[in-house]
Amino acid sequence: MARLGSRILNTLSGRFLLLTVAFVMLAEVLIFVPSIARFRVDYLQLRLEKAQIASLALLAGDGMVTPELEAELLANAGVFNVVLRRDEVRQLVLSSEIPEPISATYDLRMDGPFDLIREAMAVLVDPQERIIRVIGNPVQQAGLLIEITLRQGPMRLEMLEYGLRILVLSALISVITAALLFFAVRRLLVLPIRRVVRNMQAYAGAPEDARLVFTPTARVAELRDAEEALQQMQTELIGALRQKERLAQLGGAVAKIAHDLRNILTSAQLFADRIEQSPDPGVARAVPKLVGSISRAVNLCESTLAFGKAEEHPPRLARFALRPMLEDVAEGEGLSPTTEPACLIDAAPGLVIRADAEQVQRVLSNLVRNARQALDATGRAGTIELSAGEDEQDWWIRVGDTGPGLPPKAREHLFQAFQGSVRKGGMGLGLAISAELVRGHGGRLELLRSDEEGTEFIIRLPKLGAEGDAGLAG
Repeated sequence: MARLGSRILNTLSGRFLLLTVAFVMLAEVLIFVPSIARFRVDYLQLRLEKAQIASLALLAGDGMVTPELEAELLANAGVFNVVLRRDEVRQLVLSSEIPEPISATYDLRMDGPFDLIREAMAVLVDPQERIIRVIGNPVQQAGLLIEITLRQGPMRLEMLEYGLRILVLSALISVITAALLFFAVRRLLVLPIRRVVRNMQAYAGAPEDARLVFTPTARVAELRDAEEALQQMQTELIGALRQKERLAQLGGAVAKIAHDLRNILTSAQLFADRIEQSPDPGVARAVPKLVGSISRAVNLCESTLAFGKAEEHPPRLARFALRPMLEDVAEGEGLSPTTEPACLIDAAPGLVIRADAEQVQRVLSNLVRNARQALDATGRAGTIELSAGEDEQDWWIRVGDTGPGLPPKAREHLFQAFQGSVRKGGMGLGLAISAELVRGHGGRLELLRSDEEGTEFIIRLPKLGAEGDAGLAG
């Protein structure tokens, strides 16, 4: 039973029920306090009115009232004596023996609201029988003031009965109000939320099932917004999952093609090695270029396979001079300061970095190849610039060109495989693999600019962790 109660209290509707009861009771308390003060004032005012009627009856009889009648008048008014001031003279009209001294005097003409509330609360918490004096204004302007003496006990009992009736009524109102609000909140909030939760649980079991996409039905604006957001998210997720599945299938097909093509190119590489022994000078000059092209094609196939399997080995760090590598990359692409496009290298001969030389060369080759293809597509002369340097934290390498810049679509998905291709017919693997290789060094590959004046990438390789034995495996 206790566990069930705890479970209910931990629900939204259960907590709302408790809050409703608490706030309704608080409101009733705020009503009860001034009400009980008002009841005390009305009680005393009624005693003043009865005492005034009794005193007027005595005055009408010209003082010829028997002691028995006077006692009956006082008993009917519920007081011990009555003092009426009709002019400047204070006159004791009715009187009887007071059993004990007067303990307090209350002047209803002078008390403010807070005084009345304080006095009423004091009466409720004081169980002792006391004699009090009360001063007020006569009704119908029948004098300047009227003063009575009475017991506090009967007034306190009636105040307690009145307060109890208010509390019982307040509790009843609280229960009814809380129940109505409980069912209203359950109908308007809890049930729609549970419907959303059930849909999310069902959708999690089959996220590709379009039939499980949530249909908004809530009328509450906030819940409607949440349901529409859930519907949009599920719709977009289904599209993303379908695209991912297609890309996975495409990747598998590309991996198979790359595998077979690598075998074919390996055989072609063997034949090229044999042709290299030809005595023909023209063939001898062409063979190195042929071997280089086939080697790059084999590397491309291996990169495709490695990307598909996510089996890129960690960087093997070693120190090497960077400028010779830049020159090798330019020469591998058939570029020099005198070719079209021209390739300019700005790097200090003594600049030494610590990285995986093979992976850095692959990254640079990808960037330089993309730059050359961009310039070749324009059909006009251009320049590719390779520069390098270092600061306190990083080694950096810039690769820039004076080409037409990247198209907007390529910039949106620049480093995403199969989406960030910078040329027609490309698969977008080069930049994706390059960015992954640089991240493996703890660095980053960034696009510095791309506009009508050209494109510029920068590679940043951090020195932290590369200078000592705490770096990556080397």
